[in-house]
Amino acid sequence: MKNFITRTLTGVLFVAVLVGCILYSPTTFTMLFTLITGLAVWEFGTLINNSGQAIINRPICGLAGVYLFLAFMGFNEGLFGAEAFVPYLLILIYLLVAELYKNRPNPIANWAYTMMSQLYVALPFALLSVLYFYPIQVIREGELTTGITPVLSLSVFIFLWASDSGAYLVGSLFGKHRLFERISPKKSWEGFFGGGALAILAAWALCHFFPIMTLPCWIGMALVVVIFGTWGDLVESLLKRQLGIKDSGNILPGHGGILDRFDSAILAIPAVVVYLYTLAMIS
Repeated sequence: MKNFITRTLTGVLFVAVLVGCILYSPTTFTMLFTLITGLAVWEFGTLINNSGQAIINRPICGLAGVYLFLAFMGFNEGLFGAEAFVPYLLILIYLLVAELYKNRPNPIANWAYTMMSQLYVALPFALLSVLYFYPIQVIREGELTTGITPVLSLSVFIFLWASDSGAYLVGSLFGKHRLFERISPKKSWEGFFGGGALAILAAWALCHFFPIMTLPCWIGMALVVVIFGTWGDLVESLLKRQLGIKDSGNILPGHGGILDRFDSAILAIPAVVVYLYTLAMIS
């Protein structure tokens, strides 16, 4: 019971902070996800270094991840151009070249996990800023203009929460056919479809209150999040199995680590970016 209360309180606080910071202003959005990006990359580095399979430079990798997020924010907000990414490229070059002088065993694994800390962890959070500043058609003062809305970035998490809730409820009651037993024995096809149905319902609600896209586009986005969110969850499960751990950390009481809470979003965010720009190209 104590663990349930702790988990519930942490979950409520987590959702409140996430929703509040995304909706309040670009500044609070930036502050929150700069912190999350840095913690996530550091947590990933800790897992790798503790596993004994490789060694990565956590401070430099964390700095690179934070800088990448801030560079994406500034670029998407129009504060500066592509030259903002040059320092990030220099950091990556340093991380590769530095390995030449450390004389450590298994340098290829060190390189691989170092780059994974950026591609797998840092880049998806940076791409969230693309959704935050994604241009949409909105009606302001009776006129149709191009603007931005934080709803798109928030909707990714809404769809993930709806999918997780639906999958848990339906899977607990009717789950019989395993979705991916080798990696995640508890997931079922029944739960997957239940999560998809609840996400579609959430898409209908978002379309009703925020008609910035048509209902088919909202539903398509929801399905993209459900599919890639499920894959994201499985990818992190495979990673943890490979490293021989249960949770990525304990920073969130009752919920594990940062990667445990954002595992689904890590693949869902890039997929939604591709989805929206694909819609823009074909429309």
